[in-house]
Amino acid sequence: MNNDKVEIKYFSGYIRNWKKLCKELDIPADLSRTDRENEIIKSAYSKWGLELTEHIYGMFAIAIWDNAANKLFCIRDQVGQKHMYYAVINGEFFCSGDINEIASTPGFEKKLNKRMLQQYLFYGFPIGNETFYEGLYKLMPGHYAVWNGKEVSVTRYWHPVFEPDSSKTVDEWSDQLCKTIDEIMSEEKGDQEFPYKESFLSGGVDSSYLFAVSDAQVANTVGYAESGFDESALARHTAEVLGKGFRTKLIEPKEYFDRIPEVIDKMGQPLGDASAVAFSLGCAAVKQYADVVYSGEGIDEFFGGYNAHKRVLGEGWTYLTCSHIMSRDVVRSLMLDFDENVDPADPISDLWKEVQGQDDLAQKLTIDISLWLEGDIYFNTDRTSTACGIELHTPFSDLRLFNDARRIPANYKFAEDQNKFVFRKAASSVLPDEVAFRKKVGFAVPIRKWLADTEINRPVEEKLFGDTSKKFFDQNNLRSMWENYLAGEEMIWGRIYAIYAFLIWYDLKFVDNK
Repeated sequence: MNNDKVEIKYFSGYIRNWKKLCKELDIPADLSRTDRENEIIKSAYSKWGLELTEHIYGMFAIAIWDNAANKLFCIRDQVGQKHMYYAVINGEFFCSGDINEIASTPGFEKKLNKRMLQQYLFYGFPIGNETFYEGLYKLMPGHYAVWNGKEVSVTRYWHPVFEPDSSKTVDEWSDQLCKTIDEIMSEEKGDQEFPYKESFLSGGVDSSYLFAVSDAQVANTVGYAESGFDESALARHTAEVLGKGFRTKLIEPKEYFDRIPEVIDKMGQPLGDASAVAFSLGCAAVKQYADVVYSGEGIDEFFGGYNAHKRVLGEGWTYLTCSHIMSRDVVRSLMLDFDENVDPADPISDLWKEVQGQDDLAQKLTIDISLWLEGDIYFNTDRTSTACGIELHTPFSDLRLFNDARRIPANYKFAEDQNKFVFRKAASSVLPDEVAFRKKVGFAVPIRKWLADTEINRPVEEKLFGDTSKKFFDQNNLRSMWENYLAGEEMIWGRIYAIYAFLIWYDLKFVDNK
């Protein structure tokens, strides 16, 4: 196929193995980054068609116009590190990684998708291919969409299939992971177009391992005055052990709450994950020093990093991702317009049928990689970093690492009372055991404490029981939930925050901008 017959209409992402592809596709390596990426995608499509996804390693959302076929192809990377949304508006096809761009297109009629609101209240994130807007869709990871001028068809090109191989020992698999990570990081470190990078660092093994093997010389974390939520001391210790620099962005309650509307506005959809606001503040802080920053997403979902991955499901139960913040009964009690036909299992059911026959861990990881990782984690990190002008590199989300993880037996991932044990073994090659085998800390935010503070929560309470809330929620049941939280039921904070985030988003998109 002639490259001149192919046009790149949209590209967002980073091609990690660009040097190898330039050599393979006979593309001058000294082109500007934009020209080089366009040429790589055009040449890869001309040579391999839609199978170009098997050759590009990195993160990508791509729209390719094929003049010969008279079709537009939209492609999203296998695990969904970059986002892609689309809609047909007055007979024209629009796509973008920024949902706000499409929702603000002249002719697009904004209408709330109440099915998504109902699912969001259950899960805490916008799950699946629908969005909060009727008629505006998300292209799911490992899928491509085709627009032929009349209609859109969507095809899944990649499945996260687990095929355990017990012929290797834990140590052999650990060595294999080290080799794969070295290959991935050699490409990152060999990219001299980014001569200076920094890294995000928490108290956990994932970001610690990444920082240790990266070319970043300074790590960044967020901290809080509330010691039970602050990982900065652990992160600082890791940086000191590695002999590298370290910074902490101390987040205070007022700064956090002031930031929420901006974060939700830029993300374009509500998210009940309170860490997104903290991550945004972290991105804004590091932007003063670096434009490209490493982050360690992907490992928990590839290797089994959550407690939910250990739990045994009841007979006949469906694994509904590692995150669900309200039961169906609670959602029913809150929503004025509850639809009995909308089932929380709807986004999961087809995937769940596919994974039957695999081991329990593989089943859960497939669901989380396909729905939770992209719908919450990457939604958070991609949109917040982009809004702050940061290019976020997530090398541990590279498909080559998943291709190792999918072949590692479950009993190597959970061993010696550790989750993702084999990954920790690999990390111990460059980290002291106290760091490599440190219990999972998580990226907790003290909002569960802050929300109960009467000096802080007045605007939250006003939003929870304001005019917008009255359109959607039973005020008596919502008031009861709020009072139970204030009386000490701290663990229901996530329900409160998710509703608050939705109400802010709705006012921004449907009320304030009228």
